[in-house]
Amino acid sequence: MIEAISCAKVNFSLRIGPVQEDGLHRVGGHFQSISWTDRLTFEWGEEDSLAAIDGGPVIAGWDNLVWQAAALIRAEAGSQRPLRIGLGKSIPAAAGLGGGSGNGAAALATVGRMCGVAVTSELAAKLGSDVPFCLRGGSAEVAGTGETLYPRDVPSGFSLGLVVPPVELSTAAVFRQWDEMGGPSGTPVAGSDLPPALRGDDQIVNDLYPAAAAVAPLLEEWRHELERRWGRPALLTGSGPTLFGFFVDDAEAAGALDAVPPGARATAVAEPVPFGWVGRDDATMWSFAELDDATRELAHRLFAG
Repeated sequence: MIEAISCAKVNFSLRIGPVQEDGLHRVGGHFQSISWTDRLTFEWGEEDSLAAIDGGPVIAGWDNLVWQAAALIRAEAGSQRPLRIGLGKSIPAAAGLGGGSGNGAAALATVGRMCGVAVTSELAAKLGSDVPFCLRGGSAEVAGTGETLYPRDVPSGFSLGLVVPPVELSTAAVFRQWDEMGGPSGTPVAGSDLPPALRGDDQIVNDLYPAAAAVAPLLEEWRHELERRWGRPALLTGSGPTLFGFFVDDAEAAGALDAVPPGARATAVAEPVPFGWVGRDDATMWSFAELDDATRELAHRLFAG
């Protein structure tokens, strides 16, 4: 059996361009993998199956990117050998954290290894705009429709406190609202409110925030309340509704989460990580990113939960 962890992602910045002739928006920004993970297991079976192994329920069948990834690899390999897959969900769905895309990336890489298929960004892009980034992971400037990545050093020296308000937002609905609003820009975060490692970035901003708040006004209420309690900006990742703040370390972030109003769908303390997924079996551990002693130790910690 092969195990894998897949990481959530946050958008430190997200810029949106007008819709193009292909019906897609061009995007840009700084994407970062974080240590909020789901767990997957893979082994050959007598028939295809996908089952929850812990955490919340999973989407079965073709609608799950895990199956789409497995089908894509098996088509490349010319194989229909049945797979038994387990999925333990910790990252909330429909939260702007790329949980499903991360699951798809981990499945693409792991089933690719099982079938002897080389996995590329071009294959990943067939599964969705966030999957190429989740396959590479770490820290990157993203451009195009998500398929163009410019890796950068993983920032350090801070932790994130993440809160998922009691709201579910459809990415498609938020983009439609953004178009209807004429393509508004988000409000940049002042450099003095950022960790030193991010102060040299271009504007830290999310252009989808105005549209997300218009679709779900409760999101605005949660942002204002978190900022009041935390004494610092609360930022939106992706199309939302997850909000996050920057903190000195895990202890400060955990203390901030203790002050979160009741009713949140989920909360987590996380840190930036240099990979989007990691796989392991009895003999070895691997990822798209190079694993040195420090990152192997981090991966072992995340596998242990």
